[in-house]
Amino acid sequence: MPEDILINFTPQETRVAVMYEGVVQELHIERTANRGLVGNVYLGRVVRILPGMQSAFVDVGLDRTAFLHVADIWEPRHNGDAPRSIERMLNEGQRVLVQVIKDPIGTKGARLSTQISIAGRMLVYLPQEKHIGISQRIENEAEREALREKITRLVPEDEPGGFIVRTMAESANEEELANDIEYLRKIWHDIQVQSKTQAPPALLYQELSLGLRVLRDFVNPETMRIVIDSRENFQKLTTFANEYTPTVAPLLEHYVGERPLFDLYGVEEEIQKALAHRVDLKSGGYLIIDQTEAMTTIDVNTGGFVGLRNFDDTIFKTNLEAAQTIARQLRLRNLGGIIIIDFIDMDTEEHRNAVLAEFNKALAKDHTRLTVNGFTALGLVEMTRKRTRESLAHVLCEVCPTCGGRGEVKTARTVCYEILRELLREARQFNAREFRILGAVSVIDIFLDEESQGLAMLSDFIGKPISLKAEPSYAQEQYDIVLL
Repeated sequence: MPEDILINFTPQETRVAVMYEGVVQELHIERTANRGLVGNVYLGRVVRILPGMQSAFVDVGLDRTAFLHVADIWEPRHNGDAPRSIERMLNEGQRVLVQVIKDPIGTKGARLSTQISIAGRMLVYLPQEKHIGISQRIENEAEREALREKITRLVPEDEPGGFIVRTMAESANEEELANDIEYLRKIWHDIQVQSKTQAPPALLYQELSLGLRVLRDFVNPETMRIVIDSRENFQKLTTFANEYTPTVAPLLEHYVGERPLFDLYGVEEEIQKALAHRVDLKSGGYLIIDQTEAMTTIDVNTGGFVGLRNFDDTIFKTNLEAAQTIARQLRLRNLGGIIIIDFIDMDTEEHRNAVLAEFNKALAKDHTRLTVNGFTALGLVEMTRKRTRESLAHVLCEVCPTCGGRGEVKTARTVCYEILRELLREARQFNAREFRILGAVSVIDIFLDEESQGLAMLSDFIGKPISLKAEPSYAQEQYDIVLL
Protein backbone atom coordinates (compact mmCIF):
# COMPACT_ATOMS: atom_id res chain seq x y z
CA MET A 1 0.00 0.00 0.00
CA PRO A 2 1.58 3.35 -1.03
CA GLU A 3 2.50 5.55 1.89
CA ASP A 4 3.23 9.27 2.26
CA ILE A 5 4.78 10.96 5.28
CA LEU A 6 3.92 14.61 5.98
CA ILE A 7 6.12 16.67 8.34
CA ASN A 8 4.93 20.00 9.70
CA PHE A 9 7.65 22.08 11.39
CA THR A 10 7.15 25.11 13.64
CA PRO A 11 9.60 26.53 16.20
CA GLN A 12 7.42 25.11 18.98
CA GLU A 13 6.72 21.60 17.73
CA THR A 14 7.17 18.99 15.02
CA ARG A 15 4.16 17.01 13.80
CA VAL A 16 4.28 13.94 11.59
CA ALA A 17 1.34 12.29 9.81
CA VAL A 18 1.70 8.90 8.13
CA MET A 19 -0.81 8.56 5.27
CA TYR A 20 -2.00 5.37 3.53
CA GLU A 21 -3.86 6.11 0.29
CA GLY A 22 -4.67 9.62 1.50
CA VAL A 23 -6.00 8.55 4.91
CA VAL A 24 -4.18 9.48 8.14
CA GLN A 25 -3.04 6.32 9.93
CA GLU A 26 -0.52 7.58 12.48
CA LEU A 27 0.18 10.89 14.23
CA HIS A 28 3.37 11.80 16.07
CA ILE A 29 3.92 15.09 17.90
CA GLU A 30 7.11 16.30 19.57
CA ARG A 31 7.29 19.64 21.33
CA THR A 32 10.55 21.54 21.54
CA ALA A 33 10.01 22.28 25.24
CA ASN A 34 9.17 18.65 26.07
CA ARG A 35 11.00 16.20 23.81
CA GLY A 36 10.51 12.47 24.34
CA LEU A 37 13.17 10.69 26.37
CA VAL A 38 13.05 7.12 25.01
CA GLY A 39 16.51 6.16 23.76
CA ASN A 40 18.38 8.78 25.81
CA VAL A 41 21.40 7.49 27.73
CA TYR A 42 22.15 8.97 31.17
CA LEU A 43 24.73 8.62 33.87
CA GLY A 44 22.52 8.35 36.94
CA ARG A 45 22.82 7.85 40.68
CA VAL A 46 20.80 5.31 42.66
CA VAL A 47 18.86 7.26 45.31
CA ARG A 48 16.67 4.52 46.78
CA ILE A 49 16.36 0.74 46.62
CA LEU A 50 13.01 -0.98 47.20
CA PRO A 51 13.69 -4.67 47.99
CA GLY A 52 9.97 -5.45 48.25
CA MET A 53 9.42 -4.31 44.65
CA GLN A 54 12.87 -5.45 43.46
CA SER A 55 13.27 -1.95 42.00
CA ALA A 56 15.33 1.19 42.44
CA PHE A 57 14.77 4.89 41.94
CA VAL A 58 17.53 6.56 39.96
CA ASP A 59 18.25 10.29 39.66
CA VAL A 60 19.05 11.10 36.04
CA GLY A 61 18.38 14.82 36.27
CA LEU A 62 14.65 14.80 35.40
CA ASP A 63 11.77 16.35 37.37
CA ARG A 64 10.94 12.93 38.85
CA THR A 65 13.32 10.12 39.73
CA ALA A 66 13.28 7.33 37.16
CA PHE A 67 12.36 3.68 37.83
CA LEU A 68 14.68 0.69 37.33
CA HIS A 69 13.34 -2.84 37.82
CA VAL A 70 15.60 -5.82 38.46
CA ALA A 71 14.40 -7.42 35.20
CA ASP A 72 15.85 -4.45 33.28
CA ILE A 73 19.33 -4.73 34.79
CA TRP A 74 21.77 -6.31 32.35
CA GLU A 75 24.21 -8.96 33.54
CA PRO A 76 26.45 -11.34 31.61
CA ARG A 77 24.64 -14.62 31.05
CA HIS A 78 25.87 -17.59 33.07
CA ASN A 79 24.29 -21.00 33.47
CA GLY A 80 23.14 -21.87 36.97
CA ASP A 81 22.99 -18.26 38.20
CA ALA A 82 21.49 -17.61 41.63
CA PRO A 83 18.14 -15.76 41.73
CA ARG A 84 18.58 -12.09 40.86
CA SER A 85 18.30 -9.71 43.83
CA ILE A 86 18.44 -5.96 43.39
CA GLU A 87 20.05 -5.47 46.83
CA ARG A 88 23.07 -7.46 45.67
CA MET A 89 23.27 -5.73 42.29
CA LEU A 90 22.94 -2.07 43.31
CA ASN A 91 23.80 0.19 46.24
CA GLU A 92 22.37 3.58 47.15
CA GLY A 93 24.62 6.34 45.81
CA GLN A 94 26.06 4.08 43.10
CA ARG A 95 26.77 5.52 39.63
CA VAL A 96 24.88 3.64 36.93
CA LEU A 97 24.72 3.94 33.13
CA VAL A 98 21.07 3.70 32.04
CA GLN A 99 18.84 4.19 29.02
CA VAL A 100 15.20 5.34 29.00
CA ILE A 101 12.90 2.63 27.63
CA LYS A 102 9.59 4.30 28.53
CA ASP A 103 8.76 8.01 28.81
CA PRO A 104 7.24 9.44 32.02
CA ILE A 105 3.49 8.84 31.76
CA GLY A 106 1.01 10.55 34.06
CA THR A 107 2.42 10.44 37.59
CA LYS A 108 4.95 7.71 36.79
CA GLY A 109 8.62 8.51 36.21
CA ALA A 110 10.62 7.28 33.22
CA ARG A 111 11.44 3.56 33.11
CA LEU A 112 15.09 2.65 32.70
CA SER A 113 17.26 -0.24 31.57
CA THR A 114 20.98 -0.83 32.00
CA GLN A 115 21.06 -2.74 28.71
CA ILE A 116 22.04 -0.10 26.18
CA SER A 117 20.88 -0.27 22.56
CA ILE A 118 21.69 2.37 19.94
CA ALA A 119 19.55 2.45 16.82
CA GLY A 120 20.93 3.21 13.39
CA ARG A 121 19.28 3.20 10.01
CA MET A 122 19.83 -0.51 9.31
CA LEU A 123 21.20 -1.91 12.54
CA VAL A 124 20.70 -1.69 16.29
CA TYR A 125 23.98 -1.88 18.24
CA LEU A 126 24.06 -3.84 21.52
CA PRO A 127 27.45 -2.97 23.03
CA GLN A 128 27.06 -5.37 26.00
CA GLU A 129 26.02 -8.39 23.91
CA LYS A 130 27.89 -10.59 21.44
CA HIS A 131 25.30 -11.99 19.06
CA ILE A 132 23.64 -11.12 15.76
CA GLY A 133 19.84 -11.06 15.61
CA ILE A 134 17.58 -10.60 12.60
CA SER A 135 14.28 -8.69 12.64
CA GLN A 136 11.27 -11.04 12.68
CA ARG A 137 9.74 -8.95 9.90
CA ILE A 138 12.38 -10.38 7.54
CA GLU A 139 10.66 -13.71 6.92
CA ASN A 140 12.67 -15.15 4.01
CA GLU A 141 15.09 -17.64 5.58
CA ALA A 142 17.67 -17.32 2.79
CA GLU A 143 17.66 -13.52 3.15
CA ARG A 144 18.06 -13.84 6.93
CA GLU A 145 21.08 -16.12 6.54
CA ALA A 146 22.66 -13.86 3.90
CA LEU A 147 22.33 -10.82 6.19
CA ARG A 148 23.80 -12.76 9.12
CA GLU A 149 26.83 -13.70 6.99
CA LYS A 150 27.31 -10.08 5.86
CA ILE A 151 27.36 -8.78 9.42
CA THR A 152 29.67 -11.60 10.55
CA ARG A 153 32.18 -10.63 7.85
CA LEU A 154 32.02 -6.95 8.85
CA VAL A 155 32.38 -7.50 12.61
CA PRO A 156 35.77 -8.89 13.74
CA GLU A 157 35.63 -11.66 16.34
CA ASP A 158 37.69 -9.73 18.87
CA GLU A 159 35.51 -6.59 18.81
CA PRO A 160 32.83 -6.31 21.51
CA GLY A 161 29.16 -5.78 20.84
CA GLY A 162 26.33 -7.42 18.95
CA PHE A 163 23.80 -6.24 16.38
CA ILE A 164 20.15 -6.60 15.48
CA VAL A 165 19.50 -6.30 11.75
CA ARG A 166 16.51 -4.08 10.96
CA THR A 167 14.13 -4.56 8.02
CA MET A 168 15.71 -1.63 6.16
CA ALA A 169 18.90 -3.71 5.80
CA GLU A 170 17.21 -6.14 3.37
CA SER A 171 18.40 -4.25 0.29
CA ALA A 172 21.61 -2.81 1.81
CA ASN A 173 25.07 -3.56 0.48
CA GLU A 174 28.12 -4.22 2.66
CA GLU A 175 29.40 -0.64 2.36
CA GLU A 176 26.14 0.78 3.74
CA LEU A 177 26.16 -1.75 6.59
CA ALA A 178 29.81 -0.96 7.37
CA ASN A 179 29.00 2.77 7.54
CA ASP A 180 26.14 2.08 9.96
CA ILE A 181 28.43 -0.04 12.15
CA GLU A 182 31.07 2.69 12.24
CA TYR A 183 28.47 5.37 13.08
CA LEU A 184 26.99 3.31 15.95
CA ARG A 185 30.37 2.41 17.42
CA LYS A 186 31.42 6.06 17.39
CA ILE A 187 28.30 7.00 19.39
CA TRP A 188 29.07 4.27 21.94
CA HIS A 189 32.71 5.38 22.21
CA ASP A 190 31.59 8.97 22.92
CA ILE A 191 29.14 7.73 25.60
CA GLN A 192 31.91 5.75 27.33
CA VAL A 193 34.31 8.71 27.31
CA GLN A 194 31.68 11.05 28.79
CA SER A 195 30.64 8.51 31.45
CA LYS A 196 34.20 8.57 32.84
CA THR A 197 34.57 12.35 32.86
CA GLN A 198 31.14 13.60 33.98
CA ALA A 199 29.42 13.51 37.36
CA PRO A 200 25.89 12.13 37.69
CA PRO A 201 23.22 13.01 36.86
CA ALA A 202 24.26 13.71 33.27
CA LEU A 203 22.76 13.26 29.80
CA LEU A 204 25.35 11.39 27.72
CA TYR A 205 23.39 10.74 24.52
CA GLN A 206 20.14 12.24 23.26
CA GLU A 207 17.95 10.38 20.82
CA LEU A 208 17.39 12.02 17.44
CA SER A 209 14.62 14.60 17.08
CA LEU A 210 11.31 13.42 15.60
CA GLY A 211 12.11 14.87 12.17
CA LEU A 212 15.36 12.90 11.91
CA ARG A 213 13.81 9.75 13.38
CA VAL A 214 11.33 9.78 10.49
CA LEU A 215 14.22 9.21 8.09
CA ARG A 216 15.75 6.50 10.25
CA ASP A 217 12.72 4.62 11.59
CA PHE A 218 9.53 5.44 9.68
CA VAL A 219 10.56 4.96 6.06
CA ASN A 220 9.86 1.55 4.53
CA PRO A 221 9.72 0.10 0.99
CA GLU A 222 6.12 1.36 0.62
CA THR A 223 7.05 4.99 1.38
CA MET A 224 6.61 7.04 -1.80
CA ARG A 225 7.54 10.50 -0.53
CA ILE A 226 8.29 12.60 2.55
CA VAL A 227 6.77 16.07 2.30
CA ILE A 228 8.32 18.83 4.48
CA ASP A 229 6.80 22.30 4.85
CA SER A 230 9.91 24.13 6.15
CA ARG A 231 12.80 25.13 3.87
CA GLU A 232 15.32 25.25 6.73
CA ASN A 233 14.34 21.80 8.02
CA PHE A 234 14.11 20.40 4.50
CA GLN A 235 17.79 21.33 4.08
CA LYS A 236 18.69 19.83 7.47
CA LEU A 237 16.91 16.56 6.69
CA THR A 238 18.44 16.44 3.21
CA THR A 239 21.94 16.85 4.68
CA PHE A 240 21.26 14.11 7.25
CA ALA A 241 19.77 11.81 4.62
CA ASN A 242 22.70 12.26 2.22
CA GLU A 243 25.13 11.35 5.01
CA TYR A 244 23.31 8.58 6.88
CA THR A 245 20.32 7.41 4.79
CA PRO A 246 21.20 8.07 1.13
CA THR A 247 18.42 5.82 -0.17
CA VAL A 248 15.85 8.07 1.55
CA ALA A 249 17.17 11.38 0.15
CA PRO A 250 15.30 11.11 -3.22
CA LEU A 251 11.97 10.79 -1.35
CA LEU A 252 12.25 14.21 0.31
CA GLU A 253 10.04 16.99 -1.08
CA HIS A 254 9.78 20.62 0.01
CA TYR A 255 6.16 21.85 0.13
CA VAL A 256 5.91 25.49 -0.96
CA GLY A 257 2.14 25.94 -1.24
CA GLU A 258 0.37 28.78 0.56
CA ARG A 259 -2.25 26.55 2.17
CA PRO A 260 -0.92 24.84 5.35
CA LEU A 261 0.26 21.30 4.59
CA PHE A 262 -1.89 19.61 7.26
CA ASP A 263 -4.96 21.54 6.10
CA LEU A 264 -4.39 20.47 2.50
CA TYR A 265 -4.40 16.77 3.40
CA GLY A 266 -7.12 16.97 6.08
CA VAL A 267 -4.78 16.14 8.95
CA GLU A 268 -5.96 18.98 11.21
CA GLU A 269 -9.51 17.65 11.00
CA GLU A 270 -8.30 14.13 11.84
CA ILE A 271 -6.46 15.43 14.91
CA GLN A 272 -9.69 16.98 16.20
CA LYS A 273 -11.58 13.73 15.54
CA ALA A 274 -8.86 11.74 17.35
CA LEU A 275 -9.55 13.75 20.51
CA ALA A 276 -13.29 13.10 20.43
CA HIS A 277 -15.11 10.74 22.78
CA ARG A 278 -17.23 9.38 19.91
CA VAL A 279 -16.05 8.04 16.54
CA ASP A 280 -18.69 7.67 13.83
CA LEU A 281 -18.57 4.72 11.43
CA LYS A 282 -19.50 5.06 7.75
CA SER A 283 -22.33 2.55 8.17
CA GLY A 284 -24.07 4.72 10.77
CA GLY A 285 -22.71 2.89 13.82
CA TYR A 286 -20.25 4.50 16.22
CA LEU A 287 -17.55 3.85 18.82
CA ILE A 288 -17.29 5.31 22.32
CA ILE A 289 -13.67 5.48 23.50
CA ASP A 290 -12.94 6.06 27.19
CA GLN A 291 -9.33 6.44 28.33
CA THR A 292 -8.73 5.99 32.07
CA GLU A 293 -5.65 5.66 34.26
CA ALA A 294 -5.89 1.85 34.36
CA MET A 295 -7.14 0.98 30.87
CA THR A 296 -8.92 2.09 27.72
CA THR A 297 -12.42 0.81 26.94
CA ILE A 298 -14.02 0.87 23.48
CA ASP A 299 -17.75 0.28 23.06
CA VAL A 300 -19.25 -0.55 19.64
CA ASN A 301 -22.84 0.54 18.86
CA THR A 302 -25.05 0.08 15.78
CA GLY A 303 -26.41 3.64 15.99
CA GLY A 304 -28.51 4.43 12.93
CA PHE A 305 -27.37 1.41 10.89
CA VAL A 306 -30.37 -0.85 10.24
CA GLY A 307 -28.82 -3.20 7.68
CA LEU A 308 -30.23 -4.73 4.56
CA ARG A 309 -31.38 -8.22 5.51
CA ASN A 310 -31.60 -9.12 9.19
CA PHE A 311 -30.43 -8.01 12.62
CA ASP A 312 -27.55 -10.53 12.84
CA ASP A 313 -26.21 -9.30 9.50
CA THR A 314 -26.42 -5.69 10.72
CA ILE A 315 -24.43 -6.52 13.86
CA PHE A 316 -21.83 -8.49 11.90
CA LYS A 317 -21.22 -5.71 9.36
CA THR A 318 -20.99 -3.07 12.10
CA ASN A 319 -18.45 -5.15 14.04
CA LEU A 320 -16.33 -5.74 10.92
CA GLU A 321 -16.17 -2.00 10.21
CA ALA A 322 -15.50 -1.29 13.88
CA ALA A 323 -12.56 -3.74 13.90
CA GLN A 324 -10.81 -1.79 11.13
CA THR A 325 -11.61 1.58 12.69
CA ILE A 326 -10.44 0.56 16.16
CA ALA A 327 -7.06 -0.60 14.82
CA ARG A 328 -6.60 2.79 13.14
CA GLN A 329 -7.74 4.72 16.22
CA LEU A 330 -5.23 2.89 18.42
CA ARG A 331 -2.42 4.13 16.16
CA LEU A 332 -3.86 7.62 15.72
CA ARG A 333 -4.41 8.19 19.43
CA ASN A 334 -1.35 6.14 20.48
CA LEU A 335 -3.44 4.26 23.03
CA GLY A 336 -1.46 1.80 25.13
CA GLY A 337 -1.66 -0.49 28.14
CA ILE A 338 -4.75 -2.66 28.69
CA ILE A 339 -7.52 -2.18 26.11
CA ILE A 340 -10.98 -3.74 26.44
CA ILE A 341 -13.25 -3.82 23.37
CA ASP A 342 -16.98 -4.46 23.69
CA PHE A 343 -18.12 -5.52 20.23
CA ILE A 344 -21.86 -5.91 19.74
CA ASP A 345 -22.90 -9.40 20.88
CA MET A 346 -22.88 -11.98 18.06
CA ASP A 347 -24.76 -15.24 18.26
CA THR A 348 -22.61 -17.34 15.92
CA GLU A 349 -19.03 -18.53 16.48
CA GLU A 350 -18.40 -18.01 12.76
CA HIS A 351 -19.13 -14.28 13.01
CA ARG A 352 -16.97 -13.89 16.13
CA ASN A 353 -14.03 -15.62 14.44
CA ALA A 354 -14.43 -13.49 11.31
CA VAL A 355 -14.45 -10.24 13.34
CA LEU A 356 -11.40 -11.34 15.32
CA ALA A 357 -9.56 -12.27 12.11
CA GLU A 358 -10.42 -8.88 10.58
CA PHE A 359 -9.20 -7.13 13.73
CA ASN A 360 -5.88 -9.00 13.72
CA LYS A 361 -5.44 -8.24 10.02
CA ALA A 362 -6.00 -4.52 10.62
CA LEU A 363 -3.59 -4.57 13.58
CA ALA A 364 -0.83 -6.09 11.41
CA LYS A 365 -0.02 -2.56 10.17
CA ASP A 366 0.86 -1.49 13.72
CA HIS A 367 4.59 -1.22 14.46
CA THR A 368 4.01 -1.27 18.22
CA ARG A 369 4.18 -4.59 20.07
CA LEU A 370 0.73 -5.89 21.02
CA THR A 371 -1.14 -9.01 22.05
CA VAL A 372 -4.79 -9.84 21.36
CA ASN A 373 -6.83 -12.42 23.23
CA GLY A 374 -10.01 -13.95 21.86
CA PHE A 375 -13.53 -13.25 23.05
CA THR A 376 -14.06 -13.75 26.79
CA ALA A 377 -17.10 -15.39 28.34
CA LEU A 378 -18.66 -11.91 28.57
CA GLY A 379 -18.09 -11.29 24.85
CA LEU A 380 -15.24 -8.80 25.36
CA VAL A 381 -11.93 -8.72 23.49
CA GLU A 382 -8.93 -8.06 25.72
CA MET A 383 -5.65 -6.79 24.31
CA THR A 384 -2.48 -4.97 25.33
CA ARG A 385 -0.46 -2.46 23.33
CA LYS A 386 2.99 -1.40 24.45
CA ARG A 387 2.95 2.10 25.90
CA THR A 388 6.27 3.94 25.49
CA ARG A 389 5.00 7.54 25.30
CA GLU A 390 1.98 9.63 26.22
CA SER A 391 -1.22 9.23 24.21
CA LEU A 392 -2.28 11.96 21.80
CA ALA A 393 -4.92 13.22 24.26
CA HIS A 394 -2.38 13.48 27.09
CA VAL A 395 0.01 15.41 24.83
CA LEU A 396 -2.57 17.89 23.53
CA CYS A 397 -5.08 18.13 26.40
CA GLU A 398 -5.32 18.53 30.15
CA VAL A 399 -7.97 17.61 32.72
CA CYS A 400 -11.05 19.84 32.45
CA PRO A 401 -10.95 22.37 35.32
CA THR A 402 -14.75 22.42 35.45
CA CYS A 403 -15.53 18.72 35.77
CA GLY A 404 -12.13 17.58 37.10
CA GLY A 405 -11.89 14.78 34.57
CA ARG A 406 -15.31 13.24 35.28
CA GLY A 407 -16.62 14.14 31.86
CA GLU A 408 -19.81 15.50 33.46
CA VAL A 409 -20.84 18.55 35.51
CA LYS A 410 -23.51 18.82 38.16
CA THR A 411 -26.80 20.23 36.96
CA ALA A 412 -27.70 23.81 37.86
CA ARG A 413 -30.46 22.51 40.14
CA THR A 414 -27.99 20.22 42.00
CA VAL A 415 -25.71 23.21 42.57
CA CYS A 416 -28.69 25.24 43.86
CA TYR A 417 -29.45 22.61 46.49
CA GLU A 418 -25.77 22.49 47.51
CA ILE A 419 -25.82 26.28 47.98
CA LEU A 420 -28.95 26.10 50.13
CA ARG A 421 -27.31 23.50 52.40
CA GLU A 422 -24.10 25.55 52.59
CA LEU A 423 -26.11 28.70 53.44
CA LEU A 424 -27.72 26.90 56.36
CA ARG A 425 -24.29 25.79 57.66
CA GLU A 426 -22.91 29.33 57.30
CA ALA A 427 -25.92 30.88 59.09
CA ARG A 428 -25.45 28.56 62.09
CA GLN A 429 -21.75 29.35 62.28
CA PHE A 430 -21.63 33.11 61.57
CA ASN A 431 -23.88 35.97 62.62
CA ALA A 432 -23.84 37.96 59.37
CA ARG A 433 -26.14 40.88 58.55
CA GLU A 434 -26.85 39.50 55.05
CA PHE A 435 -25.76 36.57 52.83
CA ARG A 436 -24.96 37.07 49.14
CA ILE A 437 -24.76 34.20 46.65
CA LEU A 438 -22.31 34.59 43.75
CA GLY A 439 -22.90 31.92 41.11
CA ALA A 440 -23.07 31.01 37.44
CA VAL A 441 -25.83 32.62 35.38
CA SER A 442 -27.66 29.27 34.97
CA VAL A 443 -27.69 28.72 38.75
CA ILE A 444 -28.88 32.25 39.59
CA ASP A 445 -31.64 31.95 36.96
CA ILE A 446 -33.04 28.89 38.76
CA PHE A 447 -32.97 30.73 42.11
CA LEU A 448 -34.90 33.60 40.52
CA ASP A 449 -37.49 31.31 38.98
CA GLU A 450 -38.17 27.71 40.06
CA GLU A 451 -36.36 27.82 43.43
CA SER A 452 -37.36 31.34 44.47
CA GLN A 453 -39.81 29.96 47.01
CA GLY A 454 -37.18 27.65 48.54
CA LEU A 455 -34.76 30.56 48.83
CA ALA A 456 -37.42 32.73 50.50
CA MET A 457 -38.26 29.94 52.98
CA LEU A 458 -34.57 29.58 53.92
CA SER A 459 -34.27 33.36 54.35
CA ASP A 460 -37.25 33.32 56.74
CA PHE A 461 -35.82 30.30 58.60
CA ILE A 462 -32.41 31.90 59.29
CA GLY A 463 -33.90 35.36 59.77
CA LYS A 464 -31.43 37.05 57.40
CA PRO A 465 -31.84 38.48 53.88
CA ILE A 466 -30.25 36.58 50.99
CA SER A 467 -29.23 38.42 47.81
CA LEU A 468 -28.13 37.04 44.44
CA LYS A 469 -25.44 38.06 41.95
CA ALA A 470 -24.74 36.31 38.63
CA GLU A 471 -21.07 35.98 37.65
CA PRO A 472 -20.71 35.31 33.88
CA SER A 473 -17.13 34.05 34.36
CA TYR A 474 -18.16 31.31 36.84
CA ALA A 475 -18.42 27.68 35.70
CA GLN A 476 -21.69 25.96 36.55
CA GLU A 477 -20.35 24.22 39.68
CA GLN A 478 -18.54 27.31 40.96
CA TYR A 479 -20.12 29.53 43.61
CA ASP A 480 -19.25 31.70 46.60
CA ILE A 481 -21.27 32.79 49.62
CA VAL A 482 -20.32 36.25 50.87
CA LEU A 483 -21.09 37.37 54.41
CA LEU A 484 -22.10 41.05 54.62
